[in-house]
Amino acid sequence: MSMLLTRSAGAGKRPGRFRGLWNASPLTYLTLIAALLMSIFPIYWMIVVATRSNDVVSDVPPPVLPGGQVADNMGRLFDNPDAYFAKGLLNSFIASGCVTVSTVFFASLAGFAFAKLRFRGKNALLLTIIATMMIPVQMGIIPLYMIMVKLGWQNQLQAVIIPFLVTGFGVFMMRQYADQAVPDELIEAARVDGCTTFGIYWRVVLPALRPAAGVLGLFTFMQTWNEFMWPLAVLSPDNPTVQLSINNLANAYFKDYTLMFAGTTVAILPLLVVFIVFGRQIIGGIMEGAIKA
Repeated sequence: MSMLLTRSAGAGKRPGRFRGLWNASPLTYLTLIAALLMSIFPIYWMIVVATRSNDVVSDVPPPVLPGGQVADNMGRLFDNPDAYFAKGLLNSFIASGCVTVSTVFFASLAGFAFAKLRFRGKNALLLTIIATMMIPVQMGIIPLYMIMVKLGWQNQLQAVIIPFLVTGFGVFMMRQYADQAVPDELIEAARVDGCTTFGIYWRVVLPALRPAAGVLGLFTFMQTWNEFMWPLAVLSPDNPTVQLSINNLANAYFKDYTLMFAGTTVAILPLLVVFIVFGRQIIGGIMEGAIKA
């Protein structure tokens, strides 16, 4: 009975720690609502234009209700011979999916090694990985392009996948999280039970790294999906990613804004689906870590 009373008393005190989150002033809520509306309106207007004709682009005030030409605009989008939009969507799905899975796997594996294993040269290797984060991406385009030419990977999808299978940021992030989230005693207990090093990673470490892996996976998918400069350098217009397909629409002789906005609308849908599917798990993991702290 005393344990139940203690638990109930602790449960009653817990909301007090977060009581300040719910006691914000009305001005704070108004400011947040205004910022939300200003952020959402350009996206909503883009969707509205994607369902109308080009005549409404320059209207003042702009239209606020969707039109009835969404099917016609989508049909013209996928039938456009210069955009290769369907192929661009498929290429982006393949590239983003492969890079995301590979980055989460290799970054979590390396993060576990740097955080919990002992081997010679560990600190030097970690400093080298951190140093790669200080080099701007633009500085590596020319030498990376020369490597792709020597390998014969120009205008091939592996040219936008292989160079980004793991990132220094991902390794450093997973190393920091593994150092705090995985107790050394748990690893030692797994070793006593006869588990191999990879078995410890797969059965013990990876489940503990799930919140950080979800955040890294979401960021990696979004970054790869929105990547424009490197695919523009290494791919041709007839084998594009979705961003290059939208660029092909923008570079046409006649600016068809309905097609451009329709393509952009379709391009952001996978990002919204990914965030909706994994957003609750990511936010739950972050809040769980905040409560533990």
